[in-house]
Amino acid sequence: MTTVAVLGGGIGGLAASYYLCKSPQVTKVILLESSSRFGGWLWSTRRSDGAVFEHGPRGIRPAGAVGRNTLNMVEDLGLGGEILPVTYTHVASKNRYVYVNRQLHRMPSGLSGLLRPVPPFSRPLLLSLATEILVKKGKEDDESIHSFVSRRLGKELADIAVDSLCRGVFAGDCRKLSMRSCFPLLYDAEQRRGSLTLGMLLGSGPAPVVPPGPLAQRSIQESWAQWSLSRGLESLPESITEYLQQSGRVQLHREAAVQQISPSASGWKISLEDGVMSADHIISALPAKALSSILPSSCQPLIQLLQDISTVTVAVVNLEYEGSVLPVAGFGHLLPSSEDRGVLGVVYDSVPFPQHNRPDGETTRLTVMMGGAWFQEVFGAPEAATEERLLARATEAVRSHLGVSTAPSWSRVTLQRDCIPQYYLGHHRRVESMRRFIREKSLSLSVIGASYDGVSVNDVIFSGRTAAEELGAV
Repeated sequence: MTTVAVLGGGIGGLAASYYLCKSPQVTKVILLESSSRFGGWLWSTRRSDGAVFEHGPRGIRPAGAVGRNTLNMVEDLGLGGEILPVTYTHVASKNRYVYVNRQLHRMPSGLSGLLRPVPPFSRPLLLSLATEILVKKGKEDDESIHSFVSRRLGKELADIAVDSLCRGVFAGDCRKLSMRSCFPLLYDAEQRRGSLTLGMLLGSGPAPVVPPGPLAQRSIQESWAQWSLSRGLESLPESITEYLQQSGRVQLHREAAVQQISPSASGWKISLEDGVMSADHIISALPAKALSSILPSSCQPLIQLLQDISTVTVAVVNLEYEGSVLPVAGFGHLLPSSEDRGVLGVVYDSVPFPQHNRPDGETTRLTVMMGGAWFQEVFGAPEAATEERLLARATEAVRSHLGVSTAPSWSRVTLQRDCIPQYYLGHHRRVESMRRFIREKSLSLSVIGASYDGVSVNDVIFSGRTAAEELGAV
């Protein structure tokens, strides 16, 4: 293995390149990114007065093997001193809200929240968990998240809590999303233990082994729930890019859109607008549909499977208000689809990460997330949705949900087109079929990124590591 081409310079492509360039078996890595910047959805605005706003993910969870893996990378890149941790005892971790029946409700937490009914829920959470142990295991190979939770924990929890959660995490509809692919740990808990409760208590199955480095050990000792970086999460792709440049083994190409890839005697020919490159192996970190458009016609079954993976568009509206305007302290609030199909939720950015506020004078930073699986229905075609209309809808949501009557002193509207893949029923079978086709045709091709094995930043980084490992590079 000498030359590996990595297609896509988002966090997945950057991570794959990072792991590849640590391998003595890989002599050259070519990273091709179609846009003018690396980092993909990890995108931060740093204002000259010191304020930081996120237009994509805003906090990363340290938990589990994939969380430890990311922290080990952060440490290796020398970013440990820039970490902003949020512990489980922090108000942003303890207080999460749902907006139901035109009211904010704090989600149940702690023992009292388990033992008694907490509005908007009509029965104690502990009762749902206790009776869940008696529910029979599902017989289907896959099931929607809403169906799974309704069956095991009751329709009320599915309609309010889980509907809201899926809008917050996937910007998606829990009635269409796959339990098996979106929440594999919970699916495995039922399959192996016959119960979510027993699965969580006893463990549901084997997990990847990633020994924690000093930073990951610190996250465990200090009970971090999530973390960010002092200059925003875009610092992570920026640091990886710098690391790759200094390695001397990676060729980085911006504004290098791939037109076509075709198998050759030695691997692949990669056609760009201004020439052709060769590689022994390709790691594609492109979205599934983007990869489908550059494959040769001999890969028709793979092309079709890739095109079957849908995505949704999310409007991200960053707002800054003068003074302290929030009626409650917490991470933010989500809305079930029954409450408002257009607004997914509001994140109270100033609460978990006050360090991103401008240093002089008190301000409140909020982010309103809108659209997702309901974008077309509520706002029409993305190209027709004006910034003015999206901003008006976002500020109205802040006014009606939080009682903030003043206008924001600063705002930014970002339309993230096709940003979150949707794992619909049967997603695991589609991904298995893709990888089987690649194996059977002996294609020197790896597919990584949010389209396949998890949409979180941690999942995407780990998929880059896995691809490098499979090439004997880690």
